[in-house]
Amino acid sequence: MDRIEAMTTLLAVVEAGSLSAASRKLRVPLTTVSRRISDLEAHLKTQLLNRTSRRITLTDAAETYIQACRRILDDVEEAERVVSGEYRAPQGELTVTASMALGRVHVVPVAAAFLKAYPDILLRLRLSDRVISLQEEHVDLGIRIGTLPDSGIVARRIGSVRRVVCASPDYLKSRGRPETPKDLASHDAVSFTGFVHAESWDFQIRGAKASVPVRSRLQIDAAEAVVEAALAGTGIIRLFSYHVAQAVKDGRLSLLMEDFETPPLPVNIVYLGGGLLPLKVRAFLDFAAPRLKARLAGDLA
Repeated sequence: MDRIEAMTTLLAVVEAGSLSAASRKLRVPLTTVSRRISDLEAHLKTQLLNRTSRRITLTDAAETYIQACRRILDDVEEAERVVSGEYRAPQGELTVTASMALGRVHVVPVAAAFLKAYPDILLRLRLSDRVISLQEEHVDLGIRIGTLPDSGIVARRIGSVRRVVCASPDYLKSRGRPETPKDLASHDAVSFTGFVHAESWDFQIRGAKASVPVRSRLQIDAAEAVVEAALAGTGIIRLFSYHVAQAVKDGRLSLLMEDFETPPLPVNIVYLGGGLLPLKVRAFLDFAAPRLKARLAGDLA
């Protein structure tokens, strides 16, 4: 059995929706398509497709295998391109992950421009505040905030973000302006539970990191809602700079205690190493990295 041929056939069936449609797409007899799928299932010792008279669906085992097949065939195509020296425009499906707010504020505008520049790429943007495993969930690239674990991930630094404290002018007018972290004891806080501790905030005091208790009268698990609560005058908040950059520039929020901020956190575009980098991944890296770097540099600079 030719496994590359079998993988190509399997993907054709999945994309076309039926064995007969795949047969027409590949221009091979229907019996050949059916035999290749059967041989592949026998080799893997598992069923990949649920066949009915009307449609074909993937089994649970097939979901992960299909993604692996796409990666393998992309690598084969890229290797052939390199060896032959022929130019091929970036194409295919590309999956990128980022945190929810960072994605909305910075990644989506860059992604939109990228799609205009590369019309043959289908981009799937996965925005989530949980860390998505590139390997386990078959993601091509991730945009990560913070120190990276020592792993097989390759990183390209694109900037940094600050954790900033701010409040609305109305709140400060009615409650006063805290000048040092210890002043927070007499203020109301709105805490983002996406950070590690909602009951205390970290500051840099006399050159050392210190955890300062805060009176969180409201705790929210969505950063955008935290900003809205601050705009409503509910309390003082602490978020990443990109969460509040526009509101600060518009004068709707005021920065507090900038001299006590902890060091900025690095932001990297990451991808899995160890193999030939697909053309579509390299295209996104080269296109997005300088644009994201410029956007991050403009946040509360």
